[in-house]
Amino acid sequence: MAAAKQVIVIGAGIIGASIAWHLTRAGAQVTVVSESGAGGVATPNSFAWINASWGNPEIYFRLRARAMAEWKRLAKELPGLPLAWCGGLCWDLPADRLEAYAAEHSSWGYGIERVGRERAAQIEPNLVDPPEFAVYVAEEGVAEPVATARALLADTERHGARVLASTVSALAQTNGRTTGVDTSHGLIAADEVVIAAGVGSPDIAATAGVKLPIETPPGLIVHSRPHKKLLNGLVHAERLHVRQTAEGRIIAGSDFAGGDPGQNAEATARDLFAVTKAALRGAEGLTLDFHTIGYRPHPIDGFPIIGRAAGMDGLYVAVMHSGITLAPAVGLFAAREILDGERDPLLAPYGLGRFAQ
Repeated sequence: MAAAKQVIVIGAGIIGASIAWHLTRAGAQVTVVSESGAGGVATPNSFAWINASWGNPEIYFRLRARAMAEWKRLAKELPGLPLAWCGGLCWDLPADRLEAYAAEHSSWGYGIERVGRERAAQIEPNLVDPPEFAVYVAEEGVAEPVATARALLADTERHGARVLASTVSALAQTNGRTTGVDTSHGLIAADEVVIAAGVGSPDIAATAGVKLPIETPPGLIVHSRPHKKLLNGLVHAERLHVRQTAEGRIIAGSDFAGGDPGQNAEATARDLFAVTKAALRGAEGLTLDFHTIGYRPHPIDGFPIIGRAAGMDGLYVAVMHSGITLAPAVGLFAAREILDGERDPLLAPYGLGRFAQ
């Protein structure tokens, strides 16, 4: 019987946690190495929207739609994940563009409902000013990001993986192959290393001469103290994206990825929270608790980087902005590719080699 493959996963955010979970379930011996601890850096600052929406080409829509289905599969395999299919109401586009988006995505099989003011008010009764025209997708949802990553990692540990709080200083290489990582706890050897460290990924990859073309724009999100239920699902209004968490916090950004914090993040947060309160009926007692500024790992063309680094055996990269949506599919596909050499066709456009043109 062949020995289990030894795999190091660098990163404990939602992507690293999902890859580690799927690898462990498939029989690999996994070590997760993360400086930040369970939840990572970008994941705690995520709006956590699961969707296949917005102006993406059909090929990327197909990957995101598959990922939504994989969330349902994952929830059955790991009961208790903080996952809710709460639906999303959107009017964050001019009416003509919103209609074009609805027509396109409907033709692809996305469950879009066009709604008027009365129906929007039924979906979200506490909107002060329901839109005259919006689209609603009942199948969209959220996964509470840190709790989900922690649940995946905890189950990964229960099945024999090791989670190590340590700093990765460099990738170890032997004859052009990645053979492990140098950490603050010393050298750890492996058959394969996965870089899933979000905004920290480029510096780690660079130690092996691999360039990851990633931008890290900031995104500010405000968080209220827990409050009675005001929202049923996700709301994407003009310059205000808002939802309510499982513990009752209202979280909002000027964009679903968070907005520009500006020169004075405290003032930006206060202004955004005031807009949020004004948009919701019954929010008089809503109080701001804190704001976060997340730095998102955003490949320069906007699409994920998933796959082995060309010319570098033993090194796999999984870095993207839409980590919450894509996590279960990326975990499944990456585990299959790492262990069996099987690359899912849905990943074909997203290798690192596309930047070498």
